[in-house]
Amino acid sequence: MTEQTSSGRARAGATGRRRKPPAKRRRRVAIAVSGATAVLVLAGAGLGYVYLKLDGNIQGVDINAQLGTDRPKNIDNGSMDILVLGSDSRSGDNGAYGKDEGGARSDTAMVLHVYEGHKKASVVSIPRDTLVDRPACTDGQGAETPGETRAMFNTAYEVGGPACAVKTVEAMSGIRMDHYVEVDFTGFKKLIDTLGGVEITTTRAIKDPKSHLDLEPGTHTLDGEQSLGLVRTRKSVGDGSDLGRIQLQQAFMKAFIEQIKDVGVGTNPKKLLDLADAATKAITPDSELDSVQELMGFAQGLTGIQAQNVHMVTLPVQYDPRDPNRVVPVEEKARQVWSALERDLPIPAAATEDTATGQADGVVK
Repeated sequence: MTEQTSSGRARAGATGRRRKPPAKRRRRVAIAVSGATAVLVLAGAGLGYVYLKLDGNIQGVDINAQLGTDRPKNIDNGSMDILVLGSDSRSGDNGAYGKDEGGARSDTAMVLHVYEGHKKASVVSIPRDTLVDRPACTDGQGAETPGETRAMFNTAYEVGGPACAVKTVEAMSGIRMDHYVEVDFTGFKKLIDTLGGVEITTTRAIKDPKSHLDLEPGTHTLDGEQSLGLVRTRKSVGDGSDLGRIQLQQAFMKAFIEQIKDVGVGTNPKKLLDLADAATKAITPDSELDSVQELMGFAQGLTGIQAQNVHMVTLPVQYDPRDPNRVVPVEEKARQVWSALERDLPIPAAATEDTATGQADGVVK
């Protein structure tokens, strides 16, 4: 059996295998805001009478059961690693954002590393167009997919679902993911609208017909639709690549975290309940976080993190010499990033110097 610590990590050498009943219905997802979402759950779940309501909102996926024990070992150093994933599914209510072609890919992927003491964190964004060696995977229905070299990172979710995305990240990083969280397009919009919008400042105009975003330079309070447009914008910022979009997503995530902490329990309990309801409907966590009680414990490890103590980087990549529309990891620098997180150390600045950036830094602040 796995021996667990208070941080939620298994002790070194343990298998980390904890089985639960089969996963509930999986919701298609998009746009990653997991840390702040968990804060909402903590705040709203303090009201005991809403436990049943919020529990009924949460749909989990059993990553551990699908991956078994063939994974990196858990390291008991007080830290925690979470894969935050979004997808470009167009099924259901998300059909407004494009044609449903019967599948989904990971449109947004971030590894959130919470350091020992849970006062600071690092976020590593993985470009969806990164070419990787994708491992063989088995999806939730038992279908097997062989591994592939030079596969786009976002195909892992498409061919093998959440478990394959986790397995691919673990193969890339050598780090075991403690948790997994997805967020849905429609749920993301409702969450932002319930919050009352998110304030951001643009340094120049952003006009993107594909994401339907039209902003002049200046300070804006974005509603849910505009917020979704911002984190989906690509063609009109930087060099038009996914790297520029990642910089917009990171800037938005910091603004969101900062704003959500201004919502107090004593000042507006109804709004907190509404936010908790929206948040639990928006996310699909792993099966170790698929109840209010479990999400509360998770959230307690995140509430001490302020936006200014979140260091965000993009995985060190360069444009692929064989295909300029794709990127490949700069292996030596990528190893510096993963090694730092594995040892619970800050990511060195040198690890991201002289790599492709997308050139959209500073467009949003």
